[in-house]
Amino acid sequence: MKPTIPQRLSYQTGKQPPVVEVDLTGKTVCVIGANKGMGFEMCKHFASMNAGRIIFACRSSALKARQLLTVQLKQETGYTKGELWLIDLGDFQSVKAFGDRFEQDEGRLDILVANAAMETRKYTTTKDGWETTLQVNHIAMSAAVLRLVPVMFKTGHEHATKPRIVMVSSDLHYDVAMNKKLLAEPGKILQTMGSPRWFHKNAATQYAFTKLLNIFFARSLTDRLGPDSPLIVNAVAPGFAVSELRRDLKGFLGVVLGAIESMIALTTEEGSRRIVWAAVALPDAAHTLRGQYINCNKVQEASDFAISAEGRKAEQDIWNETLAILGRQDPKTIETAQSYLNF
Repeated sequence: MKPTIPQRLSYQTGKQPPVVEVDLTGKTVCVIGANKGMGFEMCKHFASMNAGRIIFACRSSALKARQLLTVQLKQETGYTKGELWLIDLGDFQSVKAFGDRFEQDEGRLDILVANAAMETRKYTTTKDGWETTLQVNHIAMSAAVLRLVPVMFKTGHEHATKPRIVMVSSDLHYDVAMNKKLLAEPGKILQTMGSPRWFHKNAATQYAFTKLLNIFFARSLTDRLGPDSPLIVNAVAPGFAVSELRRDLKGFLGVVLGAIESMIALTTEEGSRRIVWAAVALPDAAHTLRGQYINCNKVQEASDFAISAEGRKAEQDIWNETLAILGRQDPKTIETAQSYLNF
């Protein structure tokens, strides 16, 4: 399935439903990428639902983020139970420290929103040597999610609830497919996607490819958790919304995207509603969201490539390669996989 242009326009210009609301009293929410944009708007919605604790996981300086938490959030919602936890997805050691902190905290975790992402047309690498978009949007984000699986498992069993992991993807994944040459060497797919040669050929679509990887990860994790797991994992598209995601896109492209944004973009808050829906909607039928791709507050079919036999094979190979990469960076991700996932 690939939405037509009229369908995509209708997703953007149709009347947006109000945010779904549930009672989050006593529950803990963590939003990775929470200090601005849709991440912050999500936190405002979770605050209005009386979340017992909201963890703002972000890369911003402590001073800037604390000011945001203590001043802006309180001013806009009256909520005072927000906490800043630092995580830099461009640094595997920071992700490891984030996971260690959760392990030591020994608190509950009911909702995890993997929201942070970046888009750029310039090839750069992280301190770990990976192409920045690929590490931030997929590899390190996957590491962060896997490290939090144990605490979410514990939460589900101890509180008889169904914690949710929401991977923020994009409907741009419909516009990309992996060719046979890329998939010819299992174990080297991400290595190739992170190379300068690949990036320079695919700079305009690298972000979309990483959003496809988010869907692959959500499905792979769901498959390995099994149908009886208390955890619900899904992937959601927030739509084309006003965002700082495109702040690094300059020149003619920046002007064009700015013009399109002014005409059809959802507001930042409207985009956040769709993510919140994936995180809290259908509390009595949460199982229907396992491993699903969600758009416009409903389950939709992912791209033709994603659901094809070739796409499923790519998903398996990329899962194995991702786990191998993460195991070298943080052995606890492998321990989590061995203890909580089926192979």
